[in-house]
Amino acid sequence: MNNLDKIEDLLAFDKKRVYESITLFGEQIEQAYNEVGKLDIPKEYYQASNIVIAGMGGSALGGRVVDSLIPQRVRVPIEVFTEFYIPNYVNQNSLVILSSYSGTTQETLRDALEALKKGAKIFVITTGGKLEEFAHKEGTPAYIFNPENNPSSQPRLALGYSVTAILALLGKCEYINLTNSEIKEVVSFVKSLIADYKRENPEASNLAKKIAKDLRGYLPVIVTSEHLIGSCHAFKNQLNETAKTFSVLFDIPELNHHLLEGLKNPMRLRELVKFLIVESKLFTPEVSKRYPVTKEVIIKNGYPVITYEALGKNRLLQVFELIILSYFVAYYLAFLYQEDPASIPWVDYFKSRLQD
Repeated sequence: MNNLDKIEDLLAFDKKRVYESITLFGEQIEQAYNEVGKLDIPKEYYQASNIVIAGMGGSALGGRVVDSLIPQRVRVPIEVFTEFYIPNYVNQNSLVILSSYSGTTQETLRDALEALKKGAKIFVITTGGKLEEFAHKEGTPAYIFNPENNPSSQPRLALGYSVTAILALLGKCEYINLTNSEIKEVVSFVKSLIADYKRENPEASNLAKKIAKDLRGYLPVIVTSEHLIGSCHAFKNQLNETAKTFSVLFDIPELNHHLLEGLKNPMRLRELVKFLIVESKLFTPEVSKRYPVTKEVIIKNGYPVITYEALGKNRLLQVFELIILSYFVAYYLAFLYQEDPASIPWVDYFKSRLQD
C-alpha cells in the first residue's frame, strides 16, 4: 500500500487528524498573530538588552526558525537555549521567552525558575499545564492559546502558533519591524502551497509527493544556509517524528570546512544517504557561490542529490514555505513507510522511563 494517489488509503492511515493540522497552518498563523497583538505587554519588556528563547523539541522549533530569520532585522542579541539551565548572562535586563506546547516540559519549567531567580523579564507561550500555572502565580505576561487549529495535538504541527507568536511578540515590543501586510502575505502564500501539496493532487503535479517518493529508503541529509537553517531544522524534526526516519542537517558554509572530507567512508553510505539541498536566491553572494561546487563534490563522491530552490520572494515567505513543505513531505513519507504520522512511541517510552 504505497500509492500516494490513492486517497482512500491516505485517509485510512491518518487516524489522528495530522493532515487536518497541516492544512490549518495558515489559520494557526492568523490566530497567533491576532491574539498576541491584543496582549497587554509591560513597557519595560520593550527595553531588554538581549533575548533568550527556551524550549525543547517541537516547542523549540519556533525559536530556531525565528533565530535564523531575523539576525539582520533584530536590534538586540537573540539566542535559543535547549538545556536544563539558561545562560549565566541572563539578568534583569534580559527577556526570556519560555515555549512549551503542553506546559509540562521539564527543561522549560526548570528554565522558568532560573529566569525568575535572575529577575529576567519572562514571557510564556503555552496551551496550559504547569507553565500556565507558573505564569498566573508569578504574574508574567503570557500567550495561553487554544490550539483549535491543531486537532492532532502534536507540538511539531503547531509551528504556525509558535513561530508567529514569537515574531508577533518581537514586533509588538519593537525588537523587529513586522507589519500586518507581511503576515497577510504569508498566510496567502502558505494557503496557495497547501493547495499545491494537498492529498487530491496527483504525484505528477505534487512536489511534496515527489520528494517523499525520492527520499523513501534513504537517510536524508539536508543542506541549507542562513535564514532557512531554522526551517530546515524543523524539516529534520518532521522527518524524525512523523516519518520515523533518520535525518541530519548541515549548513553551508560550515560544512565546506569538514563534511566534504567525511563523504568517503564507509563506502556503503552511498546506498543509504541522499542529500536534499535547499537553496535560495536570497542567500548572500558569498554563500550562493558555494552551492554548485558543494554539489559537485557530493556527486563526485557518489551520492544522489535532490535540489529544492525556495520560491518565496522574501525571507519571511521562504521560512514558512519550507515549514509547510516539510509537513507534507514527512506526512507522505510516513504513508510510504506505513508509519503512524502522529504517534511518537519511543519519545513517549523515554519520558515514561524517566518517571520510573
